[in-house]
Amino acid sequence: MSDTRAIRLLRYEDGRVLGERDDVLAVEEPLEIRVEGRSIAVVMRTPGHDRELAAGFLLAEGVIKSAKDLFDITTCVPPAGGEKGHAVDVALARPGAVDLDKLTRHVFTSSSCGICSQTSIEAVLRVRKRLTDRMRIEAAILLALPAQLAERQTAFQTTGGLHACALFDRTGKLLALREDVGRHNALDKLTGWALLEKRTPLRGHVVLLSGRTSFEMMQKAHAAGIPVVASISAPSSLAVELARASGQTLAGFVRGRSMNLYAGAQRIGKPAGRAGRADAAGTHPTSIRKAPSSRRTA
Repeated sequence: MSDTRAIRLLRYEDGRVLGERDDVLAVEEPLEIRVEGRSIAVVMRTPGHDRELAAGFLLAEGVIKSAKDLFDITTCVPPAGGEKGHAVDVALARPGAVDLDKLTRHVFTSSSCGICSQTSIEAVLRVRKRLTDRMRIEAAILLALPAQLAERQTAFQTTGGLHACALFDRTGKLLALREDVGRHNALDKLTGWALLEKRTPLRGHVVLLSGRTSFEMMQKAHAAGIPVVASISAPSSLAVELARASGQTLAGFVRGRSMNLYAGAQRIGKPAGRAGRADAAGTHPTSIRKAPSSRRTA
């Protein structure tokens, strides 16, 4: 199934209608996630990598912790002429170990559930312990990751309407990239891929987000064991609080030659040039700017 769709539109510019134009949009359709035949969530997503999306979603919700907890994931395709959308049904290796009555889409993520910030963070750390990964990555490598992401965002280049998440190792090697209309879905697809490939927990890895970093994005990365989360945009206040409590590194505004380090700065190797100083715990926000190159370009 294609993740893009061609349409016709009317172009309006400078006070006048210029006529019809061809355009391409990112597809958005519902996916029902079932566990042992029971519906537990419906997400609006870009079709593709649905098994990974389901696996990543269940990893983030604490239903599974590794590929060993899965028996199978099957895709249910609607009959011809039926409603659009698909369903995936997840069979667990130990079905009796999960209380499906307590599983909801908003275990960690609802901003209207009345749970305070501290309670939300404590809930995350009850499912997964604080990360103690001692990996380090050079600042120059981290600053170079957005260029790799941009080069490989093929669907975004066509539509301009998709979020992306990319997984890298500490040397800056791109391992996988997923795009989706929902940034949470993109990350679920990415961590689901890692889980199905039996790569989790993702010690020594970096995830790069094309959008802002929310509490939920940090929680999903923490569930997959990712120690370093970097974003081209800004984090929320609760995302920073969670990063500091969970032992994760959080970098924001990773653009060009500079970035802000909000948590876990001790994992970032500083460039030869001028850089901000992190405290011993790596919890104070820090700004790093890449040292100028000695080479000149024409």
